[in-house]
Amino acid sequence: MKTEVKKLERGRAELTVELTVEEYQPFLEKAAKAISASVKIPGFRPGQASLDIIKKKVGEEQVWQEALEPAVQKTLVKAIDDEKLVTIGSPSIEIVKLAPNNPVIYKAVVNLLPQVEVGDLTQISIPKPEVKIDEKKLEQSLDSLRQMRAKETLVNEAAKAGDKIEIDFDIFMDKVPVENGKHQNFALVIGEKSFIPGFEDQLIGLSKDQTKEFKLEFPKDYFQKNLAGRQADFKVTTKAVYHVELPQLNDEFAAQLGNFKTIDELKTQLRENLEHEAKHQADQQLEDEIMEKTIAASKFDDIPDILVDSETKKMMEELEHNLSHQGLNLDAYLTHLKKKREELMLDFAPQALKRVKSALILRAVGQTQKIMAGDQEIEDEVKQTLATYPNNSEAEKQINSLPYRDYLRNVITARKVIDYLKSVMVK
Repeated sequence: MKTEVKKLERGRAELTVELTVEEYQPFLEKAAKAISASVKIPGFRPGQASLDIIKKKVGEEQVWQEALEPAVQKTLVKAIDDEKLVTIGSPSIEIVKLAPNNPVIYKAVVNLLPQVEVGDLTQISIPKPEVKIDEKKLEQSLDSLRQMRAKETLVNEAAKAGDKIEIDFDIFMDKVPVENGKHQNFALVIGEKSFIPGFEDQLIGLSKDQTKEFKLEFPKDYFQKNLAGRQADFKVTTKAVYHVELPQLNDEFAAQLGNFKTIDELKTQLRENLEHEAKHQADQQLEDEIMEKTIAASKFDDIPDILVDSETKKMMEELEHNLSHQGLNLDAYLTHLKKKREELMLDFAPQALKRVKSALILRAVGQTQKIMAGDQEIEDEVKQTLATYPNNSEAEKQINSLPYRDYLRNVITARKVIDYLKSVMVK
């Protein structure tokens, strides 16, 4: 078997494989048996007719054609192996020559797993992040809990700071109604600053059924680009005013929220929750910085489109999953963005490329440092996962499956590589 390799752009390679008639002969024999099993030939049991008989029965060209796919499948694997190529995805095949009693020649274009030259990690220094809890966040958490337990009383009075007010309002730009600018039964608490600056101030003093018109400018960074930085006219009608009475921060309040004897115990638990969240965020930011600096210090071969495309599709699936948990769907989200699916995927491409490079870095470092998840680590993870699905045979079957264990091996290995990078780079 003769093989020639030609490197192509964008992380691809073209292999030209030539098989002699002698090398193709075993595949012709197998093809003849396969044809014999499905074609009735007098005097022969299914699958027992010889190659020469089959050639006469169906024609030599058909036998050579039948032998082609198995021949390509087997010899391409050997050619890739012989050339020490690491490929990803499915190859594209072009038959160059297929004629009886002549060498068989085909070309295969394959995507190559990019090689990575990891930079000198010892030259990268990242300071260890300090996790600090802002006492304002603790106060905000307590305020949120008080709002959840607040007592609301409908009043026939003018709205003031701290009151909850329900309104209908319309937004106009140059006297033309703004798209999606009509809101009904819109509720907010005056002073929480949940809408654009100045809006809640305009509501102070309004009573039930009272209407007010005023002008306000949207912030320059407002999420609706057609409104950002522009002045608009507002027409507001009050539907109801509620006096909001917040509970006192005392031991009784704490007891209503769980197994807390004192308000101090509640504050301690909230602080621990905030510390856990802050540590998680700091760890994520640290890992992002580690990968960014490692990528910047490393060199990559051309990355095939298939890798970036696959990661982009994965990001779209993650987005759809997250939207579904919020009761939304992708089509509605795209309508809001005024984009097509293809445009959003194009927006994802730079981040997808970064994720691909991160995965390549983790793989390269893992191989160099011989970092791999152990069998016991995988077993422990499986047991831990199974414990969350008691008496669920379907989940148990999936969790114990080989593909899921392979997934766990990759996840645990990546986690261990990240820990190694932290040990080297974080000072």
